[in-house]
Amino acid sequence: MANFFNDHPELEFHLHHPLMKRIVELKERDFADKDKFEDAPVDFDDAIENYKKVLEITGDIAANIIEPNSESVDLEGPHLENNRMVYASKTFENIEATRQAGLWGISMPRRYGGLNLPITPYSMASEIISTADAGFQNIWSLQDCIETLYEFGDEEQRQKYIPRVCAGETMSMDLTEPDAGSDLQRVMLKASFDEENNCWRLNGVKRFITNGDSDIHLVLARSEEGTRDGRGLSMFIYDKRDGGVDVRHIEHKLGIHGSPTCELVYKNAKAELCGSTRLGLIKYVMALMNGARLGIAAQSTGLSQAAYDEALAYAKERKQFDTTIVDFPAVYDMIARIKAKLDAGRSILYQTARYVDIYKTLDDISRERKLTPEERQEQKKYSRLADAFTPIAKGMNSEYANQNAYDCIQVHGGSGFIMEYKCQRLYRDARIFSIYEGTTQLQVVAAIRYITNGTYLQVMKEMLENEVSEEMKPLKMRVEGLVKIYEEAINSVKEKNSQELQDMLARRLYDMTGDILMSLLIIDDASRAPELFAKSANVYVRMAEEEVVAKNVYIHHFNAEDLKNFRACECKCEE
Repeated sequence: MANFFNDHPELEFHLHHPLMKRIVELKERDFADKDKFEDAPVDFDDAIENYKKVLEITGDIAANIIEPNSESVDLEGPHLENNRMVYASKTFENIEATRQAGLWGISMPRRYGGLNLPITPYSMASEIISTADAGFQNIWSLQDCIETLYEFGDEEQRQKYIPRVCAGETMSMDLTEPDAGSDLQRVMLKASFDEENNCWRLNGVKRFITNGDSDIHLVLARSEEGTRDGRGLSMFIYDKRDGGVDVRHIEHKLGIHGSPTCELVYKNAKAELCGSTRLGLIKYVMALMNGARLGIAAQSTGLSQAAYDEALAYAKERKQFDTTIVDFPAVYDMIARIKAKLDAGRSILYQTARYVDIYKTLDDISRERKLTPEERQEQKKYSRLADAFTPIAKGMNSEYANQNAYDCIQVHGGSGFIMEYKCQRLYRDARIFSIYEGTTQLQVVAAIRYITNGTYLQVMKEMLENEVSEEMKPLKMRVEGLVKIYEEAINSVKEKNSQELQDMLARRLYDMTGDILMSLLIIDDASRAPELFAKSANVYVRMAEEEVVAKNVYIHHFNAEDLKNFRACECKCEE
């Protein structure tokens, strides 16, 4: 039987990264749970074996239930009945299978019914489910919203809601509105305190809400009357059991059909404040969004895996001119590029997840006891790295998923344009990845300060000091050259001393950053496991050279006059 974990040994490789030792040590609090919970690990090796068992179960369900159901779910989709969202028939099967397997709330502490998994193996489970069906991954991975409630809610709220999610109840984050998309400061859904019933009441409309008729919602709403910016927004918990919210519309989308995108009408809905007032956008949404962006990176990587599997399988079977097309350079070039982007994208995904694991777990420990000075420094270091790497992981992987799905269709030729082939669904599903939870353009905005202040450059130089295998040394030398070009490009942009020029060139700098970081990561992977990654390292570094050199030329020759030309073109179009 197929298993989407065991069939892809690259995943297990990332479970054995050197940083996992520290992650497990922190997450398990030196294995303090071993005397309280039967399933708690007793040492590091036991913990890794536990993670592998969870991932094997996930891989089995993904390959043998979720993936076979994906076509039916895509065709049926969710529908509206009496102001309620009803999932596609097979989605209910997927939910029930994952519930029975205990795959809900899996990152939560055992005292609430969770499995206490770190973010890294949780992200692997998310990737595996996306390989089977990216639409269902949306529903399943929104359980990650419980992290925000765990982090900022009070103990009574944790006791009330976390066990429900661990038992399989669904979640959503209700942020956007008709007039508030990327600019969440414009959120106007009203929250008012009901003195008589000692609760908050929510009134207004939310739009584009993924899994919008879920059991438990985290809702961004305006609690401070008379305000119009982010300082007047707070986070609330809405329980579907209390009623007061109707689904007015389910969007008819290009892809991810199994994932319902709803317009919700709040009518005096009862809610609880999560955390403190006024921090909804400033603090809590930022935590939510960073988790969601890592989730989209995992979703993108999972779909890239599916695109690679489909392209390779078809190319091995399809013959033209008495030759299987996988033997044609034009075809194996595409397939090799898909695999290289997949492996490099997966590497930055799990590097980011490891950074998140360390700083988030130290955050959690700091609520239990005072951190040592060394732990505070560690927390600060990995928080900064996680903040810097998250927009690269989300943006690059979501763009790669689109490119890989495109190339998967191209490998299929005319057949790829036929609806009976899976690759067309992958292509439709992938298109949203670079849009939701922050467009690629917003990931560039998030990353640019780390480009201009030298954070990424410093990381690159530190990575260049790492030892690599003899086979990888020539590639490493080539990347050293790319780092020099990158530094020159950054300085060139700074010397232009124009914010508008910097904004115009930011995407090129961002792409160069991703190309180089992932080159260094895949070289490191190939040094430790050449049988898995050496080919991809060779392909990816050549792709990175192609991109970095071209973008450097563009940056060096771009000036204020070029900006005028772009504006002139825009004005002419508008006329």
